[in-house]
Amino acid sequence: MKTWLTLAIRQRYWLRSYLGYPPVRDALPNTTHCALAALQYASVIPRIITQNVDGLHHKAISHVWNRNQLDSGILELHGTLHRVHCKHGHDVSRNIFQDRISAANPQWHAYALELEKTGNRPRTNPDGDVVLEGVSYDDFVVPECPECLMDGLHNTNIKPHLVFFGESISQERKRRSYEDIEAGSRLLIVGSTLATYSAFRLVKHAIELQKPVLHLNIGPSRADGLPGVQKVDIASGDIIRQVTRAVLGTSAVQDNIIAELLRSGIVKRPPPDHSDEDYSTNRNTADMSSS
Repeated sequence: MKTWLTLAIRQRYWLRSYLGYPPVRDALPNTTHCALAALQYASVIPRIITQNVDGLHHKAISHVWNRNQLDSGILELHGTLHRVHCKHGHDVSRNIFQDRISAANPQWHAYALELEKTGNRPRTNPDGDVVLEGVSYDDFVVPECPECLMDGLHNTNIKPHLVFFGESISQERKRRSYEDIEAGSRLLIVGSTLATYSAFRLVKHAIELQKPVLHLNIGPSRADGLPGVQKVDIASGDIIRQVTRAVLGTSAVQDNIIAELLRSGIVKRPPPDHSDEDYSTNRNTADMSSS
């Protein structure tokens, strides 16, 4: 946790993340999330490995799956924004930690409420923080871990359950990701350039195991030219939903849960300063499905 050793760094991160988290918290699954959820519910795609940290795959299917199914069916390769932990391992939901920040920083809480009221938010980045210009972070209070305080320790060294740039995924998560690839008969990659090696090596592993690999993504990717990878240069958009209907046949209409999933999902175009490729890769559908 070297990047969390100084208070100034923690102040800067947590203020930006405090203001950027509400849009992530309130975000809804898009049509691709819901179509993949339909395929999971129908056991066509039992496992999803996602590089995203927004929890939208969980939101898409959590109303029909229990916790055990969610834990076994969706692997968040790079972690999640929805939980935080201190350096001693005390874990808490992000909503609770947001409340602690609000209580410790009434002036910033008032500012956050004003942002929600006016809708004049700074742009939220894919990792859940915002860009703030000309702001001093010196007066921002990072709450102490209450569990550590009960043990007589003062500890503001707290971070979200994320694998940040320069960090490595845990051995347990690496093992699980390899097992998910090995358990499937083929691999579908949706909306990822595979720029991170933690994702790219899973593609290589599937190829080594001689599993068919289909890659849907606009523009170049790290897997381009690899033998055994069939690339379709197309945005997922509504394609996944159409394909899901074709794959599931009559179940897409006759099964009420599947039909509802295929009617669900928001359609939202990227803001003007995002390219389509950046938006699809970083926001919505950077996923691998093993079936």
